[in-house]
Amino acid sequence: MFLNFRMESKELLRLRSLNTRMMLAPKEKRYYLKLEKGYQGELMFDQLTQKLQNDLYIINDLCLESNNSEFQIDTLIIAQETIYPFEVKNYEGDYFYESGNFYSLLSKDEIKNPLDQLKRSKSLLCPLLKKMGNNIPVEGFVTFVNPVFTLYQAPINAPIIYPSQLKRFMKKLDQTPSKLNGRHKRLADQLISLHQNESRYARIQSYEYEQLKKGIICPKCFSFMMSIGEKKLVCEKCLVEESVDSGVLRSVKELVQLFPDRKITTNGIHDWCGVISSRKVIRRILLQNLTSFGTRQHRYFE
Repeated sequence: MFLNFRMESKELLRLRSLNTRMMLAPKEKRYYLKLEKGYQGELMFDQLTQKLQNDLYIINDLCLESNNSEFQIDTLIIAQETIYPFEVKNYEGDYFYESGNFYSLLSKDEIKNPLDQLKRSKSLLCPLLKKMGNNIPVEGFVTFVNPVFTLYQAPINAPIIYPSQLKRFMKKLDQTPSKLNGRHKRLADQLISLHQNESRYARIQSYEYEQLKKGIICPKCFSFMMSIGEKKLVCEKCLVEESVDSGVLRSVKELVQLFPDRKITTNGIHDWCGVISSRKVIRRILLQNLTSFGTRQHRYFE
């Protein structure tokens, strides 16, 4: 049973918008692509956990704090006798393990050791669970979901699930007897209540409204959309279609995400969306879907 659904972090949403609307610095661009790829990998893992039929609680994307340290768990599964934290990785290509470190076989560059990440998460999760009165054993795994990932020389007993083992692992998880009760539900609810909506370590390069390209971003490929009449939008790149109302409302949310202190006005959204020629259309959409305050030139929306 899913107790929450995975959503993009505020950090990823902001970077995704900025990547379309401005030139990110090379370091920020690499970081954005890493976040995007990681999120897609987590969605791949969700496709597997959604098929589980056993009596389990599944919590996605937990950001917690323990001993004054922040840590994140991509997926947490609560079973009757075991709690499973998963560190999900969407690595692609060939890697090798040597002297406790991970390296890209192609570039020989060292990458962050996901086993260390898992170890750190467990070391912070366990005392937090104990403080909450829980004594269920914790068994974590680093899970590689990309089918074209290969790791050479890894320790045979390392807590790793490879792409070829994923379905087998899920089958085993489904067949392990599990009967949850109120104690498990209270634990799950407590963990969700402790979730922090945004990491304090989120990093975004500085940006100003004036430097961002205006327009409505495609919900599928994140390119810009064209207006076809007053009712339809079409993506310039992937040709996906969307109603003007839906596109404008998405753009309002995006503007609030990027500039939370900026007031939502008809003129402001008209400028932000770019491709909608009629201010009357913008005003109608805002009046029908948001709460208005003030009158005429002083009107704004929330």
